[in-house]
Amino acid sequence: MKVYNLRCEAGGHGFEGWFASQADYEQQKASGLLCCPVCGSAQVEKTLSAPRLNLKGGHSQAEEKSPALQAQARLLQLARELIANTEDVGERFAEEARKMHYQESEARNIRGKVSADEREALLDEGIAVLPLPILEGMDGPLQ
Repeated sequence: MKVYNLRCEAGGHGFEGWFASQADYEQQKASGLLCCPVCGSAQVEKTLSAPRLNLKGGHSQAEEKSPALQAQARLLQLARELIANTEDVGERFAEEARKMHYQESEARNIRGKVSADEREALLDEGIAVLPLPILEGMDGPLQ
């Protein structure tokens, strides 16, 4: 198993990728399967990485995460929690939000998609909505 440090060129986000081989990495990159878990950019490159040595004792400084990586990991964790604790109503978001607001259906945690105009209309009606960037594919298992 090969573990590579990867970085997206669009936002400079760093993350790890695990591959069966160098050829597997190259095949996934060539077919557009690699993308940044933070911004979704497919412009991903390998970066320099230190070898990982499994030694007894504490962690080396190289293994400690930078504040930026800690924040990125927390953001992904929060997005996973949000997905796990909400119902995806998709394009019916505005309709479902109105039904709950006007007590035509039971209140529950929902997420979905609305246009900017529809979001403004919901806000004008006094319905609180919060736009959140959730990347495609995050509703399934992430590696």
